[in-house]
Amino acid sequence: MDLADNLITGFSVALQPHNIFFCFIGVLIGTLIGVLPGIGPVGAMSILLPITFGISPVTAIIMLSGIYYGAQYGGSTTSILVGIPGEAASVVTMLDGHKMALQGRAGPALGIAAFGSFIAGTIGIIGLMLLAPPLASIALRFGPPEYFALMIMGLVILTYLAQKSMAKSLMMAGVGVLAGVVGLDTMTGLPRFTFGIPDLLDGIGIAPLAMGLFGVSEILLNVEKTIKQGVVVSKVKNLLPSRQDWKESFAPIMRGSFLGFLLGILPGGGAVLSSFISYSTEKRVSKTPEKFGHGAIAGVAGPEAANNAAAQAAFIPLLTLGIPANAVMGILLGALMIHGITPGPMMIQKNPELFWGTVTSMYLGNAMLLVLNLPLIGLWVRLLRVRYAVLFPLILFIALIGAYVINGSEMDLYLMLFFGVVGYLMRKFDYEPAPLILAYVLSPILEDSLRQSLIISGGSMGIFVSRPIAAGFLFIALVLLISAVLPAIRKKRNALVASADENA
Repeated sequence: MDLADNLITGFSVALQPHNIFFCFIGVLIGTLIGVLPGIGPVGAMSILLPITFGISPVTAIIMLSGIYYGAQYGGSTTSILVGIPGEAASVVTMLDGHKMALQGRAGPALGIAAFGSFIAGTIGIIGLMLLAPPLASIALRFGPPEYFALMIMGLVILTYLAQKSMAKSLMMAGVGVLAGVVGLDTMTGLPRFTFGIPDLLDGIGIAPLAMGLFGVSEILLNVEKTIKQGVVVSKVKNLLPSRQDWKESFAPIMRGSFLGFLLGILPGGGAVLSSFISYSTEKRVSKTPEKFGHGAIAGVAGPEAANNAAAQAAFIPLLTLGIPANAVMGILLGALMIHGITPGPMMIQKNPELFWGTVTSMYLGNAMLLVLNLPLIGLWVRLLRVRYAVLFPLILFIALIGAYVINGSEMDLYLMLFFGVVGYLMRKFDYEPAPLILAYVLSPILEDSLRQSLIISGGSMGIFVSRPIAAGFLFIALVLLISAVLPAIRKKRNALVASADENA
């Protein structure tokens, strides 16, 4: 089918009443999660994952996707009005957005954030629509060795771009792979790592794992923090940016959109990295860089556009290669696999309604977000006055109910609470949970590809270096590992040399 036919197919799915309803629910919850500091889209999607089990796969992905890109919109509200990032990607928006609010220009800051997000989101959707099918066609040439090497490269890239120590990220990825193989062996039917517990024969569920690592741990972390709540204004005026505001913001929005889209495709890039790079780019190209950090509207427009374009671009590696670009995409991958759908090059051919329905629903979702964000600013302002001591117990209660109703199993409750404590301790000791969840969702594909490759080669590992594409992926992974290890070795050597010189 050509592009026009695919779009017709997509809109015929996205415009079904129940899909429109769940798209609205998704973007509304996403905006709410973005506005409220603390929980984030990963935690929210993890907690709400059980809701998707009773609906169709396309409806589930439409709603979960809406939560993700909706949170990118909502995060700017808290950053601008309160000076607390509602979402990690909105940290940069706070630098100039909150200063604008203090200067009485909260309205234009919120307005340009909403319009910039809408423009960037639309550009990101168009890019997704045009790039995903060709990439999937190329990926159809991949066999098990290529998929194994691709998964290895993806995990290395994700750990290489981790914000903390790469060694710690690799350790967490190893733990994630182990968690992913708990249960019955898919080839022999024998139990693995179940410790004689019958409830673990089906493996560790994505819902209790994700809800614990991201939802419960986030609540525990925020309970011990003292967050000062103080909204700058009780009523926001002049939400429509002036002609001068548009003049200063249009170029940053366009640059941020394309920059965010390119970085969003890369595993580990994502909205946070895109917003930071966009901000530094705008400051570098600006004729008045001294205004940045003191209320420059370009410092709001560029990063907001970048993080929204990156959010749309992150779907490309997931839907075409089956590689989640970030933790949110890992949750989406888990949701698809629960419904019996494996993302990758065959998904567009086997499930065109799901792919094109999700893509076209993003057009509707972005339009809904633009309509929601500006008129509901007053509601978000009032909501920001609710004490977090009230919100967090309610969120934990919802998580407990959600974990139990999936299988009606007490084990899922215990697992969620266990991983909640584990996630809390990980963050306290600077271990990132994202590599763990990403390795967990990739481990079944990784294991199956490895075993199929060894069956094809008669047990020879040489198959991974004799096939050019697989060898290329493994070479890139090796180069990244070496480039990460060499600075540490050099630093240790210099320290030893300095110590020897002092002793001499």
